[in-house]
Amino acid sequence: MEGMPKMNMQMSFHWGNEATILFTGWPNQTTGMYILALFFVFVLAFAKEALSVWPIIKQTTNPMVAGIAQASVYSVRVGMGYLVMLAVMSFNVGIFIAAVAGHTFGDFIVKASSLALAKPSQPDV
Repeated sequence: MEGMPKMNMQMSFHWGNEATILFTGWPNQTTGMYILALFFVFVLAFAKEALSVWPIIKQTTNPMVAGIAQASVYSVRVGMGYLVMLAVMSFNVGIFIAAVAGHTFGDFIVKASSLALAKPSQPDV
């Protein structure tokens, strides 16, 4: 169609900073912006995993308030998951690695902190 910008979307994995991630013109093919995009996707994936254990609801909390808080956090997590998925659909290997690393590191931190809190403290001998 005339007047429409030409769309050039990769349909297989590729390397390089010539990717469009989430928004047209972003990261605009500069190395600095590409690194920022990698960092953004990593943090987004990490935050999605970190929110998997939040909020911790106290027993005395009103069930309606607790339900609203948990549903709100869940909706944010789902939105973050879709944003990461859309970023990975750019088929850029660097973005894919950043997403997997963010999910992995986030899961590790969540599980390690859960285990540390659940483990009773041992007295020093």
